[in-house]
Amino acid sequence: MSPTRQSGQTIHDWFLSDAGQAVLASEEDAVAQALSDRPGLPWLWCGPGPRDTADVAGRGLYLSPDGEQWRGRIACGLPLPLPSEAFGAVVLQHVARPSGPCGQGLLEEAARLLVPGGRLWLFLLNPLAPYRWRWRGTGITASEPLAWRRRLRAAGLVPDAVSQGLGPGWSQRVSLRPQQGAGLRAGYLLRAEKRVLPLTPMRKRRALHLGPGVSAA
Repeated sequence: MSPTRQSGQTIHDWFLSDAGQAVLASEEDAVAQALSDRPGLPWLWCGPGPRDTADVAGRGLYLSPDGEQWRGRIACGLPLPLPSEAFGAVVLQHVARPSGPCGQGLLEEAARLLVPGGRLWLFLLNPLAPYRWRWRGTGITASEPLAWRRRLRAAGLVPDAVSQGLGPGWSQRVSLRPQQGAGLRAGYLLRAEKRVLPLTPMRKRRALHLGPGVSAA
């Protein structure tokens, strides 16, 4: 089950609060960029709560967590009933966790679904931001970019060397301008690419010509 607050609400309910909505609104441009990153290919977008994507460009599927299930146009669990290497972009917006049902298995599932050259866009909360006091007591855990890069590599993805800081600093004010590095922003974005190493062609071995009277033993 998803972690819960003492009130019994899931941690995803925090994103329905004014503080959480300010974070999501600050990420709208980055999400739009992600969904248009590979034109002509469908996208998968997993976010913290139900939403209408009728006005979103391109073809894709939006899912939100519900306990250990995912719900949207389909209801399912992991592994997702979706074809491998079929999506140009996968967006995990505040749904990935260091462990549990939305832990490493979710990153590995994203890697499976991406086409070679496709990207995972991972939106996370920043544990060093002053804004963290606004989610204190909700059960939300946050990790720094270094830890997530290790998890992405373990899933077979190649993460960007630098993250992008997104969202408010302290005040509940929408901020659409990203910055290099997470800094003290409420959230940050890590991108990772699925790269498939090309097969190295084997060179045909040259026949060894032995002189007369030389043993091949």
